[in-house]
Amino acid sequence: MHPRLALFEPEEAEPPALPVCDHYSGVEPRMSKSLALQAELGPVFDVTLDNEDGAPLGGEVEHAHLIASLLGSPANRFGRVGVRLLPWGHARFHDVLAVILASAKPAAYLMLPKPRGLADVQAAAAAIDAALAARGGGPIPLHALIETHGALAEVQAIAAHPRIESLSFGLMDFVSAHRGAIPQSAMGAEGQFTHPLVLRAKLEIAAACHAHAKVPSHAVVTEFKDTEALEAAARRAARELGYTRMWSIHPAQVRPIVAAFAPSADELEMAIEILVAAEAAQWAPIRHRDTLHDRASYRWFWRLVERAQRAGMALPAAQQAQWFG
Repeated sequence: MHPRLALFEPEEAEPPALPVCDHYSGVEPRMSKSLALQAELGPVFDVTLDNEDGAPLGGEVEHAHLIASLLGSPANRFGRVGVRLLPWGHARFHDVLAVILASAKPAAYLMLPKPRGLADVQAAAAAIDAALAARGGGPIPLHALIETHGALAEVQAIAAHPRIESLSFGLMDFVSAHRGAIPQSAMGAEGQFTHPLVLRAKLEIAAACHAHAKVPSHAVVTEFKDTEALEAAARRAARELGYTRMWSIHPAQVRPIVAAFAPSADELEMAIEILVAAEAAQWAPIRHRDTLHDRASYRWFWRLVERAQRAGMALPAAQQAQWFG
């Protein structure tokens, strides 16, 4: 029996199987380069084309046309390109949305920036779904940025919203929303893991996502030339704070993030050994390297194998065919 059928109840909610890296780009040359990099590496990371911060002030609709042309182009090889919209309540929200939805290919997801709370998410989702229904299109997954006091206060309810697939932490705007009470150092690679208010926000977002089977996506590291700082931040996000996805804001950050969120070769080897032995025992408890394992640990090791597969790690041919063929 396939591990997913043997280890999980049919009605148990499953988080979406999203790539571990979400790469943001808003300037035309960089958007094209991002799509070219995705074509080279494969769909181990998503590309989000930015119609909020990436658009010139007053030129949001024109920028949406550029994004829609890239979204519908052959450069979008894998269908893993999303779009960050304008905040709900922006004067051009509906105009930008109409342009994006008219693209020849649908976005993989739509990111909702700066919701002030659950009500903004509900209103934006209703408007998007109405526009999709009018066009005769199916639903597009929604992601949301938690970067305001109101959104953090209602993060459990936002994570529970049925149209939400993933929540991201908007580090820069969250720190700025404290009106100087949080030092600028908390926006950095090290400070964002040590300031209590920032760390609290990260933990609440991750906990809410896991409670409702959604994907928590970690904040940016702005020191994009400091590879060691990026790798350390990505490892801490994945192994200490429970994040399963992370933002990239420079092409050089994509590979280190994917590597940091992937298990090690030794971890993957042990997981496969345990799952193969468990399957042979018809998922009864087993002993492996003098350690007892049962279905609780089998579920943990199966999640590790899924994470490895999303990160593009090579599995033995038999398991690749049997589990993911």
